[in-house]
Amino acid sequence: MVTNLPAEAKVRWARYLEARTVEEKIRALEEFLSAVPKHKGTENLVAWVRRKLSELREELEESKRRRGGGPSFFVGKHGAAQALLFGYTLSGKSSLFNALTNARSAVTGLPYATRLPVPGIMSFEDVQIQLVDAPPFVPGIGSGKVSWGARLVGLARNADVLLVVVDATADPVEQYRCILRELEEAGIVLRKPRGRVQIERSKAYSGIRLVRMGRIADGTEDDVRKLLESYGVYGALVRIYGEVSLDDVEKALFESMVYKPSLVLLNKVDAVSDAVLGRQLDELRIANPHAQVIPVSALTGRGIDSVPRAVFNVLELIRVYTKEPNSREPSKEPLVLPKGSTVEDAVRLIREEFLKYFKYARIWGPSAKYPGERVGLNHVLSDGDVLEVRTHIRGI
Repeated sequence: MVTNLPAEAKVRWARYLEARTVEEKIRALEEFLSAVPKHKGTENLVAWVRRKLSELREELEESKRRRGGGPSFFVGKHGAAQALLFGYTLSGKSSLFNALTNARSAVTGLPYATRLPVPGIMSFEDVQIQLVDAPPFVPGIGSGKVSWGARLVGLARNADVLLVVVDATADPVEQYRCILRELEEAGIVLRKPRGRVQIERSKAYSGIRLVRMGRIADGTEDDVRKLLESYGVYGALVRIYGEVSLDDVEKALFESMVYKPSLVLLNKVDAVSDAVLGRQLDELRIANPHAQVIPVSALTGRGIDSVPRAVFNVLELIRVYTKEPNSREPSKEPLVLPKGSTVEDAVRLIREEFLKYFKYARIWGPSAKYPGERVGLNHVLSDGDVLEVRTHIRGI
C-alpha cells in the first residue's frame, strides 16, 4: 500500500466514517491526521485530509449562514443526476444555462455577476437532470488562494458531471488547460484514468459487494474485501472500471483524487471563423482526448439540442421501466441507474424490502434473450429494459 498506515490511523479513520455531524467529522479527521505518518507515500493523503478539513469547515460556516437566513452556496441534488456549468466569467455560462433549462440566471454582461449557484432542470427525453450555473472559475482555486475556492471545489466534487464552458473568442484552449490544472491540484481529475474505482458505503449492503467492468491487476476480490475491512468498511458497493490496482482501491476510499466525467462546451462559436473553430476543436481534443467537445452558441442556439443527450451518455446511465404483474403497460417514469446495474440494484431502488421476498424477475428489452425472460438478482440490465418483479408476497 502506498500509504502504509498504522493500525491506530485506521481505527481513527473508522471513527471518521462513523461520524454523523460536520463537527464530529472535523474532530475525527483532525485526530486521523495526527496519526498519519509523514513520508512521501502519504503526501497525497495528507493533502487530501487538509483539503477535506477546509471543505468541512467551509460547510460548517455555510450551515451557519443558512440557519441565519444568509445566502447559501449549497445545492441539494434533484433529478437523475447533477451537472455543473463550470467556467470563466463572461464565458456565457448563464446564457447557456437559460437556453438549457426553464430557470433563469442573470445575464448582465458584467464580470462575476453570478455570485451564488443557480439550479434548474434540463430534460433528456423522459429523464430530468439538474443543471447548476456555478459562480465563475478564477485561477488559484486549487491552491486555496481564492476566497470562494473551497466552496467552488465543493460544488464540483458534489456534481455528477462537469460541463466546462470555454469562450471561443478568448483563447479557449488556454482557459481549458488552466481549468484542468487547477482542478487536478484540488483533487478533481477530468482526464479519464486507465481505470477507476467507485465505493458507495451504506449499511444497506451486507458485506462488500463488487461489480467489475474491468480487472484488478495485482489482487483478487477477496484482497479488496480485506483491504476495506481493515479500514472499518464492512458494507459497501464497489464498482471497478478498466484496469485498477489495490492502491487505486485505497485511493478511492480516501477520495484523494476523484474522477469526474465531463463535456467541453465551446461557446460563442458564432463569433469565430470556421478555420479558427476547427483549430480550436482540434487543440481542445488534444488537451483531453476523453472529453467530448461540443461547439455551441447561446446566442444562435447552435448545438444546444445535442447537450442533454451528451450529458446522459457521459454519465453512463440506463433507464429501466417497471411493470406490474399482469399489466400490459410499463411505467411512464423510468428508474435511472448506473450502467452495469443488476436486477438487485433496481429492486433495492423500488423497495428494499422486496429483496427478502424476491422470487424472480421477468425482463423485456435489450438485455433479455427473449421477451419476458425469467432472471435472477444478478442479471445485468440495459437501457430501455422493462422489469417485472415477482415476490413470495401474495399479489406481488
